[in-house]
Amino acid sequence: MRDYVEIGIGREARRAYSLDDVALVPARRTRSSQDVDLEWHFDAYSLESPILSHPTDALASPEFVIEMGKQGGLGVIDAEGLWGRHASFEDAVREVVDANSPLRQAFDPRELDEMLNTMHQATATLQRLHAAELDRDLLSERIAQVRDSGVTVAVRVSPQNARELAPVVIAAGAEILFIQGTLISAEHVQQGGEPLNLKEFVGSLDVPVVAGGVFDYSTATHLMRSGVAGVIVGSGDTHHSQAVRVPLATAIADVAAARRDYLDETEGRYVHLIADADVNNANGIAVALACGADAVMTGRAFSYASEAAAGGLYWEAQAAHPRNPRGSVQDVAFGPRQPLEVVLHGPSSNPHGALNLIGGLRRVMAKCGYTTVKDFHKVPLTVRPTY
Repeated sequence: MRDYVEIGIGREARRAYSLDDVALVPARRTRSSQDVDLEWHFDAYSLESPILSHPTDALASPEFVIEMGKQGGLGVIDAEGLWGRHASFEDAVREVVDANSPLRQAFDPRELDEMLNTMHQATATLQRLHAAELDRDLLSERIAQVRDSGVTVAVRVSPQNARELAPVVIAAGAEILFIQGTLISAEHVQQGGEPLNLKEFVGSLDVPVVAGGVFDYSTATHLMRSGVAGVIVGSGDTHHSQAVRVPLATAIADVAAARRDYLDETEGRYVHLIADADVNNANGIAVALACGADAVMTGRAFSYASEAAAGGLYWEAQAAHPRNPRGSVQDVAFGPRQPLEVVLHGPSSNPHGALNLIGGLRRVMAKCGYTTVKDFHKVPLTVRPTY
């Protein structure tokens, strides 16, 4: 039964829950973590684990994306980021890091104005770097570098530029296309431009399409009917002030209900649900999967990896928006960097769960008595009390 509360005269709101509000209930016999099978079968592709990296230049150097694939996950490339805008990707990222460097020192509270000015400078640097013209040949060359390594190639484009860029990245070797924005619908309309009708567009492509973010049953159903192979729930980092702050546990559960109904409607067509979750440990990943996700996309968790492009700093694509930046360049990984293999598979000496994400997820599922993600969707859940 849905819970509605009155927030004012004549105005009600539905009570909803974030991932932090939800806890798992071990209610079956425990298993060995070695018996947990995390393999994710998506369309024609099989990945060793259901974990994806958020498409941000703060993480995704070609080396990071390739290593992510070798370690069993999926690194997603941002086609509209710095890859195709600057001949030296490393130098461009270094400019952002250097602009943010004063924030990596201890600040006196009285120096708040200086700290805010540094944050603005880092954002302005991002905006300037993204204002450079996109070189399609350079972008294609770097995508081909990932393709030639033998890992699965996933590339993100925005809804606004999908029609123009999708053929470019697919020709360069993209095997999975992500059409991803903060919010997305089955038809993107813009003044003076041709609407992007996803049903027509997806049907014209030879690769599986993942689209999102969405937050509700109705929009998710429309996307599924457009023929996408996967739907993204959420919009990543919610720490910044202008984020779309939708309680993700409820959103995942609602979209999972849409998937069940669509499965019945089509007599068996299964659409994968990917939670774009602001989590940085195995427990958060486990809760997102328990709520109904098939896989989890995260960003901050990978800032600890020594292969991450920005060396512990993190930002997302919307932080570079030329008129309305959402988010900032943040130092999120404290302590020494570790190889991506350690971040995913351990061993770990971090007591907060920031390392060995796969091992931690296996342990959580095993202690709850489940050995596959689909079965783990049935784990009992509780909600933390609100006061």
